[in-house]
Amino acid sequence: MSTSHKAHCLILPYPLQGHINPMLQFSKRLQSKRVEITIAPTKSFLKKMKELPTSVSIEAISDGYDDGGIDQAKTYEAYLTRFKEVGSDTLSRLIQKLENSGCPVNCIVYDPFLPWVVEVAKKFGLISAAFFTQNCTVDNIYYHVHKGVIKLPPTQHDEKILIPGFSCPIEASDVPTFVINHEAERILQVLVNQFSNLDKVDWVLINSFYELEKEVIDWMSKIYPIKTIGPTIPSMYLDKRLHDDKEYGLSIFKPMTNECLNWLNHQPISSVVYVSFGSLAIVEAEQMEELAWGLKNSNNNFLWVVRSTEESKLPKNFLEELTIEKGLVVSWCPQLQVLEHESIGCFLTHCGWNSTLESISLGVPMVAIPQWTDQPTNAKLVKDVWEIGVRAKQDEKGIVRREAIEECIKLVMEEEKGKLIRENAKKWKELARNVVDEGGSSDKNIEEFVSKLVTISQVWN
Repeated sequence: MSTSHKAHCLILPYPLQGHINPMLQFSKRLQSKRVEITIAPTKSFLKKMKELPTSVSIEAISDGYDDGGIDQAKTYEAYLTRFKEVGSDTLSRLIQKLENSGCPVNCIVYDPFLPWVVEVAKKFGLISAAFFTQNCTVDNIYYHVHKGVIKLPPTQHDEKILIPGFSCPIEASDVPTFVINHEAERILQVLVNQFSNLDKVDWVLINSFYELEKEVIDWMSKIYPIKTIGPTIPSMYLDKRLHDDKEYGLSIFKPMTNECLNWLNHQPISSVVYVSFGSLAIVEAEQMEELAWGLKNSNNNFLWVVRSTEESKLPKNFLEELTIEKGLVVSWCPQLQVLEHESIGCFLTHCGWNSTLESISLGVPMVAIPQWTDQPTNAKLVKDVWEIGVRAKQDEKGIVRREAIEECIKLVMEEEKGKLIRENAKKWKELARNVVDEGGSSDKNIEEFVSKLVTISQVWN
């Protein structure tokens, strides 16, 4: 390790864009406090990248499927089993390699989707920190499923669920959803297993901020050494203390930046509905059609991200008949630059946690159409706890109809109730910036983390 660095952290993300981005941003914060960083994604994930961050050093481990990652595995179960076996081995070799090259690691920050990392860290006598990419309320729900207190999915649909540390009871439609099939059961198991050996870790880092989830964080802190370190979005959108930090710098998709920004520059202030369902969600054709007409009928101009694999589900002639003044459909866009743009009036979102945090940090009100996993819970928080958006209701088929979409957009963009939502969004934006700025709650937690690391690495050296 060079003398200018005080400690060395090895970052081990789960190989999904939405999991890597927050860890990457946290790494940049650590780096700005003179901690050396090595990120170790899987070889299969690195192969998919269109751009890579230049600011951190990258090494690869293997999940045992170097050509195609999870797509190459027969089942999710097979993937996880092999990842544990090959991952543990290649991670151990990487730790050894870094030590031999005079750059020993002091700490592993890992995604708890990969609980086996804790065993590897213990084997080498390293500090371990679990990094939860979802918010504390959702983590709390999975913790209670792990403890056998709550069942997912809820058995009765009219059941009210009380979660310790959460002031209002939540409905069955607010908890993380999983379609009940074998694969979904495995995913739920992964989420619950995050807690299987969490009592052995030194730190539990959460991608949220204290002010956002006070009660739940206070409750969980009695059980685990929890520290909130979010929002993990590039510093130029928050405190601006990391000068070159404008992008995550890691992407599977190539954003159509110029088209998006040029189009937005020609739109009136707060007039545009921005629509995106993230990098993973697969929207059914029927839902896609309702969305298309809901947007069109709302009479607001819109910027809609439809990934190229999803484009065939758009209604016939929709793109041909769309005038450039009215709307723009793109395959991917620079979301932060879009949300920051003054022409954006609201964000129609699936409520993935990264998108939700970005929206909070940039003060953009939301229309939530959650799809699965943690998204219904995030939507509940957005609507009822933070009051920075509305949730579009599904019908009995699970489809959100065009009328509901149109109504929600109008409410947020035009009506009196929307005014309160817009004011709340501004208030949270301010808070999000303050927590990562000097002396803010997340900044203090990161400082404390770094100073403990430094103490330990000095003992080592």
